[in-house]
Amino acid sequence: MESKQPSPIDLLVEAHAGLERQGPGCAEETGRALAFLGDLDLIANAADLGCGTGAQTLLLAQHLKGSVVGLDLFPAFVDVLNGQACEQGVADRVRGVVGSMDDLPFQRESLDLIWSEGAIDNIGFEKGLAYWRGFLKQGGYVAVTCPSWLTDERPAVIERFWTDAGSRLDSVASNIEALQRCGYQFVAAFALPETCWTDEYFTPREAALEGLLRNYPGNETVEAFVADNRHEVELYQEYKQHYGYVFYLGRKR
Repeated sequence: MESKQPSPIDLLVEAHAGLERQGPGCAEETGRALAFLGDLDLIANAADLGCGTGAQTLLLAQHLKGSVVGLDLFPAFVDVLNGQACEQGVADRVRGVVGSMDDLPFQRESLDLIWSEGAIDNIGFEKGLAYWRGFLKQGGYVAVTCPSWLTDERPAVIERFWTDAGSRLDSVASNIEALQRCGYQFVAAFALPETCWTDEYFTPREAALEGLLRNYPGNETVEAFVADNRHEVELYQEYKQHYGYVFYLGRKR
């Protein structure tokens, strides 16, 4: 029998499908961001783009009375979200759908809130904000987290890492300017604390990586995938003062 040869995308999904979060974040910081959005009872239709398995999607549903659609590219993640929505008794208001952040299935100007944690940099911060704006009602809010430089010093090894990952880092000031260029009133920006990386993401992910090594003994693709993920942790431990995820909130003008 031929041994299984998973692709890096297969491994990414397998490693993350059982995690509460697929990137840095936590319930407290999601709640902190929501506090900037005024009267939450006025938010009837919200979308969480790049929702993963939906930890923050379900948190939004706890705070909002309206409906929340979680959208993600990976069906395995969406299945987890829909299953949890049923378990929590909110399936009448929370629905996960498979789709792409740069080809949204919503009606134009139909959303009161677009949320996205740890995903917008996959299509580009400014590109994403400009495109998503067309789906927000006038006065609707956008709230996203994006990796950003936190200091003027920009270590080349970090720049290379994020570029190789298909992303890029800009300063907080540059991203705020981009948000305003895209037709939003700037509301707030704040960096996520270190525990959002370590306790909420890296530690549970490491357990999942150990599981991959057990499931695919001696598989070079798996070993390389695990090494890349562990390298990310090492880089963060050494250079975390220079970069991090930042929440950006804006209101459509």
